Amino acid sequence: MPENATEVTAAGIARLAGVGRAAVSNWRRRYADFPQPVGGTGTSPSFALAEVEQWLRDQGKLAEVPLRERVWQAVAGHPAGAGRALIHVGCALLLVRDRPTAWLELAAAPDERMAALLPQAMEHVLTARLGPAADGVHRAGAPEPTGVHTAGAQEPGDDHAGAQEPGGVHTASAPESARGHTPTAQDLLPSVPLLRAAAELAAGIGAGQAFEFLLGRQLDANPRQYTLTPPQLAELMVDLAEPPKDADRAAREQPVRSVLDPAAGTGALLRAVGGPAALYAQEADPALAALTALRLALAAEGPGRAAEGPRRPADGAHRAAPGPTVRTGDTLRADAFPELAADTVLCHPPFNERNWGHDELAYDPRWEYGLPARTESELAWVQHVLARLRDGGTAVLLMPPAAASRRSGRRIRAGLLRRGALRAVIALPAGAAPPYGIPLHLWILCKPEPGVRPAADLLLADTSDLSGPAPDASAGPGRPPGGKAAGGKTPGGGRERFDWLAVRSAVLDAWRDRADVEGVSRVVPVIELLDDDVDLAPARHLPRPASGGGASGLGEVRERLTETLRLTTGLVPPAASPAEPAHRPLTTVGELARAGALFLHSGTAVPGSTAAPVLTEHDVLTGAAPTALPPTGEEAPGGAAADDPVLLEPGDVVVPVLGGGTAARVVDAATAGAALGRNLQLLRPDPAAVDPWFLAGFLRGTANHRQASSYASTAARLDARRLQLPRMPLAEQQRYGERFRELAAFEDALRTAGRLGGQLVQGMYDGLTDGTVTPG
Repeated sequence: MPENATEVTAAGIARLAGVGRAAVSNWRRRYADFPQPVGGTGTSPSFALAEVEQWLRDQGKLAEVPLRERVWQAVAGHPAGAGRALIHVGCALLLVRDRPTAWLELAAAPDERMAALLPQAMEHVLTARLGPAADGVHRAGAPEPTGVHTAGAQEPGDDHAGAQEPGGVHTASAPESARGHTPTAQDLLPSVPLLRAAAELAAGIGAGQAFEFLLGRQLDANPRQYTLTPPQLAELMVDLAEPPKDADRAAREQPVRSVLDPAAGTGALLRAVGGPAALYAQEADPALAALTALRLALAAEGPGRAAEGPRRPADGAHRAAPGPTVRTGDTLRADAFPELAADTVLCHPPFNERNWGHDELAYDPRWEYGLPARTESELAWVQHVLARLRDGGTAVLLMPPAAASRRSGRRIRAGLLRRGALRAVIALPAGAAPPYGIPLHLWILCKPEPGVRPAADLLLADTSDLSGPAPDASAGPGRPPGGKAAGGKTPGGGRERFDWLAVRSAVLDAWRDRADVEGVSRVVPVIELLDDDVDLAPARHLPRPASGGGASGLGEVRERLTETLRLTTGLVPPAASPAEPAHRPLTTVGELARAGALFLHSGTAVPGSTAAPVLTEHDVLTGAAPTALPPTGEEAPGGAAADDPVLLEPGDVVVPVLGGGTAARVVDAATAGAALGRNLQLLRPDPAAVDPWFLAGFLRGTANHRQASSYASTAARLDARRLQLPRMPLAEQQRYGERFRELAAFEDALRTAGRLGGQLVQGMYDGLTDGTVTPG
């Protein structure tokens, strides 16, 4: 194999072939000629990309490697590391976009000649976009040899790594430009084939989008090294920082505003900024700062073209804005913008830092509201942000919930309230951003203006129960409620497993209207909050709405429960007629599949991976409707893209493959069209040979499940091919199927009655305890 040849992991092979990683493992076992590992480890081997591509073609499993995959594999296998490769690609893509003619002339030259000419051409566009490189300063154009910074063990929420000595002590070096020196010809020579391929990719999707794709792959491939701000959250924070709807029109139409992110990380917050804006960023890690600078430069408008970023000015006007200014350094110890008075500050600061500079910064003039305790690094960031705002400017920070209630920070919180600097605390659902298990807060701040009376109230909002529509209490027997659990949570929770549109709408409405909405928002007088704790956690001041819609809604819930119980009584199965155990000839699902009487499909889709709703394992077990989420671009498990999910048709039978319980669901017209979720098996019977209700009913037999399940691991796994069915004529199948259908309707009625009953009981408890319901 040639030295420095590109290598690919099993996950990369799965992406190339459009299969799961399990299929790659199977190929390695089955085929003696499968390429041997050339690197990696025993548990995560790597293979020569060229050998893998040839083997896939020989086996007919690959017609052509997609261009974006070839470019990414070249980045991942770059001899200088993926981080350095991305910096080279970013510089080249700037050249491709801003000076396309010059790029074409360079690309026509041989590799060595091209590498020799590239530095001068890159210097021109880098200087135009990011400013000149200062002599003698080592910056991101020439990052450390490893390329991308390895953060190691970070505190939760640390979106930038910080510059640390081996012993964990931060170095307070002066802030530096992230522009760095232009890569040399020697640096660029190994990258020339990659740069040519990246330019080809940019010709199809645009330079900015090409870089976004490659950077996104790098971030996804190293999830432990970065704490990211999801794009939906970044856009929400940008919208919260916009002037309110009743603000002065002239202020809203200023041609260029200044926006600062002092803990820029990967630049997600600044990239979400729409319209003309002067962007300022500071990041502690030089390599990450370089990638952020290139990302922002490529997202900005190029000469004579529209912006490639996610947003454009509402009026469509093309107004020039200065290029992004990105600096490297420890923000709290070595502020790169001490004289800046920004219109807006957006910040996702590192959480729970203990070594943020408490001792050496004890007399820093930024601590107008008090010296933060050593354990209150987040309040240090809050005061730094306020110090960098112009009078009347707005800041939005993502904060851990503890910052709103820790006793060590109560004096600073009280100062922020008294001076009107803190305007809102908004609780988000868990899963909005890492760490995903914690319901983070958004703090909205406004720098007090001299001579203006401080605001006398604080907006508190809690959207943790607004992550999706609540179940429809009117769902009757046989028609399950929507695919959300009680309280609106999407089954399974986790990252981005909720309705961002609902959360976004609730947050923006609460901030712009500043009105009291039961269970969602409340405008609290500051005087009520200035007690011994100064606890600003929204949950403490926003009691949850009573179950059943309060006392006024309990009567309706009771009527629905009464009607459901009446219907349930009518659906009670008749008394069973005892009989001797039947000895019937049996067949298996596998035999029926081989005979063409039914077809088997396995599900891989996850909610948000496709535009269609996804029938999940939870939906099958609870009788809920398929889970609908906006597409997130997430890939299916195992690295296989869920571009072609299995779509359900009426009469399909779906069974879970994990858990050991008995469950089977017949797809009706309301569920048809949804995608088949992971950990589910679909059985599609030929209606001329097998009745679907007959099939589903016999699949739910306990003994049948036990003999078809394996118990080799901690969880039982069902092998649907081993499930047994009696051999019967279609007419006899339909007679059994009708009885199974009646049992399914009774089961749905019981679920609905149980849910309504629980809602009524909890509503009564709530009403009696809060005084809205009397005992008499």
